[in-house]
Amino acid sequence: MSQQYEAHGLWGRIANGLEENLIALILGLMTVITFANVIMRYIFQSSLIWGLEATLALFAWLVLIGMSYAVKINSHLGVDAIINILPPAARRLLALLAGGFCVFYAVLLLKGAWDYWAPFAGMQQTGGRWFPTGFVETRDRAFYTTEQIPMPGVLGWMGDAFNQGEAYEKLPRLVPYFALPLGVALLLFRLLQAMWHIWKGDRAGLIVSHEAEDAIQDLRQMNREE
Repeated sequence: MSQQYEAHGLWGRIANGLEENLIALILGLMTVITFANVIMRYIFQSSLIWGLEATLALFAWLVLIGMSYAVKINSHLGVDAIINILPPAARRLLALLAGGFCVFYAVLLLKGAWDYWAPFAGMQQTGGRWFPTGFVETRDRAFYTTEQIPMPGVLGWMGDAFNQGEAYEKLPRLVPYFALPLGVALLLFRLLQAMWHIWKGDRAGLIVSHEAEDAIQDLRQMNREE
């Protein structure tokens, strides 16, 4: 059966609240921007020219932050038809093995994410084909900006920090692209955390099990209450 996530401890509740509020904020901003664009287009014959690009950037943040959150609350779907016929010890071993492969993939993904984002922040990429072997000289791309998204006033300091003192006219690409290394780093952390919980016996696996049965059970319960 699927497990209901419950944050433990003060820092656990704080981290969970931050993640959930960030996801809710991103969804809210996407909804507001899209709704405002529809109203402006059909009523005022105008539009937010930067609305589509901003929504796409927010959607990328939503996906990349959401994938680690889904690991934490054990809501990723998977096929468990064969796993469930195995004894508990074998299921635990397979869960740890699967977690090991996921961690390995996340490490590779994190290197790629950093190497993609770093030039847009004026930082160096890592050397090595598979794993970092140090930093290498990298062409600075910190001057790259988004096409239409305006530069918020509160981020005016970024020109001095990343663009050699020149103010950005549009939002720099390093801001929306930062979702990539941040999301993958969180994914790696949550996978390691999930493997630790599996090792201790607090968690059965990395995927939600019998989600269809749970949905049917919830529907039956709702019908009884009616």
